[in-house]
Amino acid sequence: MTEPSTQHPVHGRISGPIVMIGFGSIGRGTLPLIERHFTYDKARFTVIDPSDKDRALAEKHGLRFEKVALTKENYREILTPLLTEGGGQGFCVNLSVDTSSRAILELCRELGALYIDTVAEPWPGFYFDKTKSQGDRTNYALRQEILAAREASPGGPTAVSCCGANPGMVSWFVKQALLNIAADTGLSRPEPTSREEWAALMKDLGVKGIHIAERDTQRAKSEKPMGVFVNTWSVEGFVSEGNQPAELGWGTHETWKPDNAREQEKGSRCAIYLLQPGADTRVRSWTPTAQSQFGFLVTHNEAISIADYYSVTEGGQVVYRPTCHYAYHPCNEAVLSLHEMFGNAAKVQSEHHILDENEIVDGIDELGVLVYGHARNAYWYGSQLSIEETRRVAPYQNATGLQVTSAVLAGMVWALENPEAGIVEADEIDFRRCLEVQTPYLGPVIGVYTDWTPLTDRPGLFPEDIDASDPWQFRNVLVHG
Repeated sequence: MTEPSTQHPVHGRISGPIVMIGFGSIGRGTLPLIERHFTYDKARFTVIDPSDKDRALAEKHGLRFEKVALTKENYREILTPLLTEGGGQGFCVNLSVDTSSRAILELCRELGALYIDTVAEPWPGFYFDKTKSQGDRTNYALRQEILAAREASPGGPTAVSCCGANPGMVSWFVKQALLNIAADTGLSRPEPTSREEWAALMKDLGVKGIHIAERDTQRAKSEKPMGVFVNTWSVEGFVSEGNQPAELGWGTHETWKPDNAREQEKGSRCAIYLLQPGADTRVRSWTPTAQSQFGFLVTHNEAISIADYYSVTEGGQVVYRPTCHYAYHPCNEAVLSLHEMFGNAAKVQSEHHILDENEIVDGIDELGVLVYGHARNAYWYGSQLSIEETRRVAPYQNATGLQVTSAVLAGMVWALENPEAGIVEADEIDFRRCLEVQTPYLGPVIGVYTDWTPLTDRPGLFPEDIDASDPWQFRNVLVHG
């Protein structure tokens, strides 16, 4: 067994083999956190990736590296011996693209192994399948697949679904934000211990909705070249979700719906989607550093799971649900990359580049939740992690990456401590324990109230289709035209 260095707390022992699927920016950044915080058998730690670009790094850390792409046809044959090698309880850390989260999750549970991922990912072809309806290309549809797996096989070995920064960490921020708002507005009650109690707290606070409000100000040392998509995290991941329909949890306070909005037909129907790509859909939002800003309404699992988790039902009818969606302003290079991509008929650039920690001059990834509509108007709670702090506390990643990898670490700790919880989402696990593990890697974690609303400081030079009676209507958040 490896022994982590004494300067970092040991959070648990992984008794069986570890299989990391995917060794891109998030895989590379997660590796040192696993080394620091767990004891395990290094001889049974395998990295799987279709590219051997970073094989040398894995081998430098004494890991087995297999250059292979997992497919529908081979994933069982490849993963089964690796996850059962040498006994103990294996742990699959799935940080890949183009692999089915449901298929691999179900195999792990069959084998008695623990599992975690950062996104509900499909097999290749899903995101750009023109034969699918728009509703079937959504993250709502992907989440339904995971929920169907849970319904078919409740309980059993723990599989933590969608546990990165967002989705993942932001769900823990929502709960802490609600407790802070309750304390600051004088709403006195015991801390919730169930989904129903958390939903009742949000309803009683008068919350109308939540933006997953993010601003990435990390700056590259060199300008983006033409024909290259530059980002601070997976280009494939961003392009895939950016070309899915814009999607949001749909609140009960909303009185207006865009003409191109469509409802889902299965499950809780807690979300709607728009007949336009999320990375080409702008919304008004707010973060502490940028203040008022535009963000992209990119679909994310947490927009759906949060809206679902905080729904209040009476007599079989939903009487309360918050609106919830991502409002993402990526780094400047990524904004230019999107502009170039959509300007070229949405054809993604042939060359992809992820800025590593040595290519960034300065900046932070300011990622949090803007909880709005309550007695104090709006409250942003989140992480302001800088590239300088990232370099100081963890190798092989930028600030965006560390917010993700530290959430993976937290989810792994929770899974080890709760190994028979079945299939769970980040909203359902112990937010206090997860933030306890993760916070040392998040830089300043702050809460800020603001009197900003989507109606604040609009230019007023042209007629607008707004609802002045309720600033927090999605009608006022969506940027029209």
